[in-house]
Amino acid sequence: MITNEQIEKLVHEAIEEEFFLVSVSIKKGNVIEVLLDGDNGISIQKCVEVSRHIEGSFDRDIEDFELSVSSAGLGRAFKVHRQYTKNIGREVEVNPKNDKPVKGLLTKVDDEGFDIEVKTKEKLENKKKKVEVIHNFRFLFDDEPEVKNIITFK
Repeated sequence: MITNEQIEKLVHEAIEEEFFLVSVSIKKGNVIEVLLDGDNGISIQKCVEVSRHIEGSFDRDIEDFELSVSSAGLGRAFKVHRQYTKNIGREVEVNPKNDKPVKGLLTKVDDEGFDIEVKTKEKLENKKKKVEVIHNFRFLFDDEPEVKNIITFK
């Protein structure tokens, strides 16, 4: 039976420092899914190279499996610390477990959590018009918030 550790080792053999492993999952029937990312994204060609390296490391007569190697993608939630750091300065949506979603700019990441800057228009006392107000929110990794990039088109 193929293990997560075997797949992780093979992925690390096939990628350079600019790329990183996000997750490996092996489901019933040896259905293997590998998600990769890179500091500047990852190409389909790199995913193909990693897939071929993994496939070439197993004998199909001994281990039958289905393999999918792909990018972690913009629409998926962040899973590893490096995804947070590579997205500093980008708009994200945070879905805390027991609170409303927050959309804002990812401004800081450390070992415990991350900070989001949210700009709103508010009517302040002694002001006739609404003014832009910046709120900073702190989220802890231990609270397991779901975080995704916000895709915008300009």
